[in-house]
Amino acid sequence: MPLHVPPAPAPALRTVLTALASPTAVHEARTPSLLRAQGPLAPELPLPVHVLDESAPAGTPATRLAGWRFLIRCGERSVAAAETRLTPDGYAFSHFFEGPYIASTELALRQAEALQQPYQPRLLSVPRLYMLTLWLHGDCAADGTTGHPAATDLLVPLAPAPPGIAAHRPHRAEELLPRLSHRATPAPLLGTPA
Repeated sequence: MPLHVPPAPAPALRTVLTALASPTAVHEARTPSLLRAQGPLAPELPLPVHVLDESAPAGTPATRLAGWRFLIRCGERSVAAAETRLTPDGYAFSHFFEGPYIASTELALRQAEALQQPYQPRLLSVPRLYMLTLWLHGDCAADGTTGHPAATDLLVPLAPAPPGIAAHRPHRAEELLPRLSHRATPAPLLGTPA
């Protein structure tokens, strides 16, 4: 089934286009593949980046929108990614980057397109575990900037995933989120009451 990629807010896209057109932003980025790119660079596949709210009560998956991530394509391949962040004044360009999450995101999106049910793709970050997942939201008409993982949504950990969690294996949110919450909860200090 095709994925229903939510449109990025125009201000978020504008910040990425402005950064791509800025020799300073591109040359100061620590992304050799972006610097070596031959040909025009284009932001594609905008995905809202949500952060798992670890302060939410147990059993209540809550998220907050942090920004948008765009894959930067040159010709037929992605050479980098650009991230915007949400600020009180709107969207601001954050940074360019490269690394394993780019190829992992593309692979997870290809796998998701082969599923029988349509989904709206998003990214869900779990900061305490240094983990990023492709969040496949079942409500394709939903606003991509709001909401929380529904029990039947799928979460696909991107590589590199934390030890004990297989990358690129889809999990129902109701199964994976409790495991993540448990692993992200800090252990009590020795000698402190539980």
